[in-house]
Amino acid sequence: MERTWRWFGKKDKITLAQLKQIGVEGIVTALHDVPLGEVWTREKIHELKEYIESYGMKWSVVESLPVVETLKYGGPDRDHQIEVYKESLRNLGEEGIKCICYNFMPVLDWARTDLAHDNPNGANNLYMNWGEFAYFDIYILQREGAREDWAEFSKEHKWGRDLVAEADEIKKTSTPEQDHALVENIVIKTQGFVSGNFSEGDSAPVQKFRDLLKLYDGIDKKKLQENMKYWLEAIMPICDEYDINMCVHPDDPPYPVFGLPRIIGRAEDIQWMLDAVPNKHNGLTFCAGSFSAGEHNDCVAMA
Repeated sequence: MERTWRWFGKKDKITLAQLKQIGVEGIVTALHDVPLGEVWTREKIHELKEYIESYGMKWSVVESLPVVETLKYGGPDRDHQIEVYKESLRNLGEEGIKCICYNFMPVLDWARTDLAHDNPNGANNLYMNWGEFAYFDIYILQREGAREDWAEFSKEHKWGRDLVAEADEIKKTSTPEQDHALVENIVIKTQGFVSGNFSEGDSAPVQKFRDLLKLYDGIDKKKLQENMKYWLEAIMPICDEYDINMCVHPDDPPYPVFGLPRIIGRAEDIQWMLDAVPNKHNGLTFCAGSFSAGEHNDCVAMA
């Protein structure tokens, strides 16, 4: 067991000196300044690795080496981007960094509606309000079929909540400022930072989000699985050469969202992945938080 901590680079308010002070041994981080789809050079990897080591810790886990959208929907430049990914893996392997957390979630990485939800004890945390999420989809994104999807979602999950009705109620009182905050939390601050698809300066992020969703027209769960298998099989020789473990992060939340398929959210999904590419370097990030957000998952049994 190694005590590791997620650190978001030199701009993180939490410093490496502070992490060392509380007993952290390993750092979980990424090259957040490298544009999406470009090679992580050995020079950049080495510089950050040395910086971490100067504080008496090690770079234990990469989270994430982003999987660009074209790899997920099978775009025309897929094979080129596979070569880019392989080169980044080689450079990480040359620097002795051998644990890579990644995800294969289309367009949207982890989803929350509030990034600083206040608690009675004065602390705050990330928060997911399903009614607000449905409101974003139906009224802000205005996705075709959203109302029907959320009606079906409400029936399927037996939470005793009508999420369409909740969205309609939010519509009655929501202000432009509140709508802007939802766009920031669901699209800009999370997806821009994690996936690189968005940035703070985007003038029309909602339209950009719609355009990304269109890339997945006709992509169902089976096709997304095929694309994941194709990519994993292509990179496994590099992982074998450098003893790099690829550890997929489960879908967060573990449900289809915005009409997009999700393929790593259930026990049977994990079994499919392990069987599809039976290599010891093809593995899982067992995020109990993500798995347990789905009532279909028994985390103890899965473990």
